[in-house]
Order: sequence, then structure tokens, then C-alpha cells
Amino acid sequence: MLLRYILPLFLSVVFQQIYNIADSIVAGKFIGEAALAAVGNSYEITLVLLAFAFGCNMGASIATAKNFGAGNMTEMKSAVSTSFLMTLAVTLVLMAVGFATAKPLLSLLNTPSEIMADSLAYLYIYLAGLLFLFIYNVSTGIFAALGDSLTPFIFLVVSSVANVLMDILFVAVFKMGVKGVAWATFICQGLSSVAAFFALRLQLKKVKTDTKPKLFSKGAFRDFLLVGIPSTLQQSFISVGNIALQGLINSYGTSTIAGYAASVKFNNFAVTSMHQVGNGVSNYTAQNLAADKEDRVKSGFLWGYVIAASIGLLFFLVYFFFNRQIMLLFLNRESKEAIGVGHDFLTTVSPFYVMIAGKLVADGILRGSEKMGRFMISTFVDLALRVGLAFAFASTYLGSRGIWWAWPVGWGVALVLSLVFAFAKKQTRVTAH
Repeated sequence: MLLRYILPLFLSVVFQQIYNIADSIVAGKFIGEAALAAVGNSYEITLVLLAFAFGCNMGASIATAKNFGAGNMTEMKSAVSTSFLMTLAVTLVLMAVGFATAKPLLSLLNTPSEIMADSLAYLYIYLAGLLFLFIYNVSTGIFAALGDSLTPFIFLVVSSVANVLMDILFVAVFKMGVKGVAWATFICQGLSSVAAFFALRLQLKKVKTDTKPKLFSKGAFRDFLLVGIPSTLQQSFISVGNIALQGLINSYGTSTIAGYAASVKFNNFAVTSMHQVGNGVSNYTAQNLAADKEDRVKSGFLWGYVIAASIGLLFFLVYFFFNRQIMLLFLNRESKEAIGVGHDFLTTVSPFYVMIAGKLVADGILRGSEKMGRFMISTFVDLALRVGLAFAFASTYLGSRGIWWAWPVGWGVALVLSLVFAFAKKQTRVTAH
């Protein structure tokens, strides 16, 4: 049952990643190495925004799942409307801050002058479509909480394929450059978010309630913040750490930026795919604890790990043995230095995917049982080690290769912490409001 639930979530990640990967492929193959570097450079800042979207997704998902699992449909609907109100407020604030700080942030990253204009253009268009990103993420989180991971997946498949075609049309035919890549994503993400939102409304109308749900619920607001804030902070701090690493990487020049931009997309594809299994385990944990079925949580972790580790093993085999071939999806054969950077990165981190899978699934248990303090500690340790060791290793004879070794060290320590925190004590009893 857990596999049937998680499989559409995993496939959703596959197609969600097509958005970013398609942007980079089209930029690198049809425009050039500098364009790929510009998109990759902006990407690290967009990850901070994605962290907030992820936090809203998890806050809405857990708030909804708890009440759905307990059979409280009135409060479940209140949790949905409360989540959307909170998401709208967060999005408007982020858009204002983003437009005001985009250029200073790119300068802080030591962005080379030859890619500054394209990086800024990509970032501005991304910010303009931020509301679409948040609506889609919250809608899919609620669908997952209701046990339906298939409906948003269908919308995502259509929009992802359309995004690839529009990327090629705007760049190869209309010659719009990096702006064309950004506008293609803006349009397709907008359509998918509107479709997901209205499909969710139709599904919720079918759920009968004894009383009229409140538009805003204090209990749902608490649940949203309790899970959403730590989840956002976790992803934000990781993203801030990645921004610090991006500044370090930028000091090695455009070829290193381009090689890292391509290879880190592949890495994020793998980690996000396994992370989605953890998200499924979060909802599974919250629903079962709310329904007083605590004994199912441990089996959920075991099956979740089997699924996540299998995904990690598959990515490892591809990345370790065929990394140069897949790097050619982004780059031309003449970009030998950039391809070499991607080779070094992927062969260093991919053997440890089976290890990080355990951490991501254990984190799912922590979020679903509302052990957010322990969840944050594990995340901070991982981040501090990866950033600190990256700078330390880069200053040795290893150079840029030393940066990549910080990943597995941070993952290993964080894995131990997450497992201990998830299972050292009896699970928290999750109650619906």
C-alpha cells in the first residue's frame, strides 16, 4: 500500500525536475556554456524560494493529514483554507524581498560579469511566477495528505512535457536566450498550478461535513507553523549553505560553474526523489499516529527505506558509470573542463546515495511525529559540516575536488543523528484539532 502511494509521488519528482533540467539542457546546448552557468548560478537562489514552498507544502500536508486520518472532515477543510491563506501571505512577502535583493545577492555570489545580466533576468522572471510555484506545491501536498498522489501527477506530466517543447521553441526558434528558458517555465508552471488548484476544489466538494468549515482555524494554523517553519528553515539553511558553496565555486571560473550547474542538477534529482519518499512517510506517520496505529510507523520506515535506497542505487549506477555521457545532455564535447568537473562531483557523491536515503526517510518519521527540534538539529549538523569542510578541503591541494567530499561526510553524521532521534523514544502521539 505504501508503495502504491509513494510511486506517483516519486514520478512527480521526476517530472518536476524536468522543469529545471530542461532549462539547463536548452541553455547549455542551444545558447552556450555561459548561459548554462547563468541559469545554474541563479538556481542556487531559487532553491531558497523552493525551501519556503516546501515548508508550506509540508505544513499544509501534515495539518490536513492529521484531521483526515482522524476522520474530522470539517477541520480538515479548515486546514486546507488556512494553509492557502498562509501560503498567499508568505508568497507576497517573498516576492517583494526577492525583487529588492536579487541583484545584491548575485553580486554577493561573486557572479562573473559575463553572466550577470542573464542571471538577473532569469531570477526576475522566476520571482514573477512565484505564486504559481507555491499554489502548486500546497495543492499537491494536500492531495497527498488525502491519499491521492495520482491526480497532481497527471497535471505535472502534461506541463513538464509542454515545458520542454516551449523551452526549445522560445530559445531555438524565437532566439529569446536565457529569458526564453525562464518564460517557458513561468507559463507551464502557471497552467499546472491553476489546474491542480481547481481539481483540488472539486475533490474537496465531494467530502461531506456536518457543519460549515471555518475559513481560518487556529488549530490548523498551529499545525501549519509547527511543521512548516522547521521544514522551511531546514531547506533554507541548506540552500543558504549551497549559496555559500556557490560563491566558493564561482571563484574557480565559468567552466567550473557550468560543470557544477549541470552535475548538481543530477544530484538534486536523485536526492529530491529520495526526499519525496520521506515526505510520503511523513504523511503515513501522521495519519497512523492520529488513528492510534503506532505499530505501523516502524514498518513504514523499513519499506520507505527499501524504496528510497533502491532509487538511490539506480541513480548511483547511472551517475558513476555514465556521468560523462549524461553531462553531454547539458554541454558540448568542446567543454572538456566543465565535463571534468561534473565527472568529479558525481563520482564522489553518488556512491553515498544509499546512505542519505536512510536519513531522508528517518526525517520523514520525525516530521510526521512532530519531533521538529530533533529534525532541525540533524539538519544543522549536516549543513555545518558540508559548508565548513568544503572551504577547508578546497584550501588544500585537492582544490575544487575537495568541495565535493564535504557532502558524504555531512550525510554520514546526519544519518546517525536522524536514526537515533527517530527511534530512541516512543513516537509522539499526534492528535487532530
